[in-house]
Amino acid sequence: MPLTIRPLTPSGFAGEVSDIDLTQPLTRDQVAAIDDGMDQYGVLIFHGQRFTDETQLAFSRNFGELEVSSGAEMSKARDRRLARMEMADISNLDRDGKLRAASDRMRLTALGNRLWHSDASFRAVPAKYSLLSARVVPGTGGNTEFADMRSAYDALDEDMKADIEDLVTEHSNAFSREQIGFLKVDYGAENQDKLTPVRHRLARFDPRTGRKTLYLSAHIGGIVGWPVPEARMLIRDLTEHAVQRRFVYAHVWSPWDLVIWDNRATMHRARRYNDLSDVRDLRRTTIRGDGVTVAQIQRAA
Repeated sequence: MPLTIRPLTPSGFAGEVSDIDLTQPLTRDQVAAIDDGMDQYGVLIFHGQRFTDETQLAFSRNFGELEVSSGAEMSKARDRRLARMEMADISNLDRDGKLRAASDRMRLTALGNRLWHSDASFRAVPAKYSLLSARVVPGTGGNTEFADMRSAYDALDEDMKADIEDLVTEHSNAFSREQIGFLKVDYGAENQDKLTPVRHRLARFDPRTGRKTLYLSAHIGGIVGWPVPEARMLIRDLTEHAVQRRFVYAHVWSPWDLVIWDNRATMHRARRYNDLSDVRDLRRTTIRGDGVTVAQIQRAA
């Protein structure tokens, strides 16, 4: 059955969906309609979805295998607020439900979410969809911005498309956190293997839509076969191109919004808010992708 989707951008990049309750079991046709909507838009917004953690997990499983949250797997159990490893804690709260202090390491690490990125591009099998549920939102700020990487690719000139066609990039969580002052050793000896760079194509093709997309992320630290300075300058140039306002949708959160985005066709970033005084509690599930983007010998983490 078709969904009722209202385009939110002139290009039809983001869409607002109405008249569906995602907290209840869905039919196969309803799941297929959401998949088709994601192919068309890349970002879908659903209002008034009063999820619990368990109903969000159940809904998410309609779209594939759930990933374990990287934040959960790289932290100690005593530091986690949420019980389920598949649920990413996108909040400024500690395990006791209190606001994190200015110097709190997990708070500082989470500031990396304000860089433009694609979720889990640091995994050998990168993410498909992310599903983010808003439970508590701040009074001001804390929006999430999304960039349309398909339209950004289409807008490149033909010479640039040819130049990047066969390029392979290297992704790691360490590369993105390096930009805000963290060193690889800061993750601890027990997490070093999770920081090994993985390789992905810079220009990806989606057989479902027949479109190409830029696959960019703050997690990129190099291009295979290129000197690092030259590689990072190209990635910076492409990122500046891809996040022009004409390619970006900014979502202003309301409680119980659910936003789904396709990490293969978008980048996103969180925006600043007063996280030392205002609570922002969002919870994300992430769907594992269906394969590597280039032939490679590495652990499919």
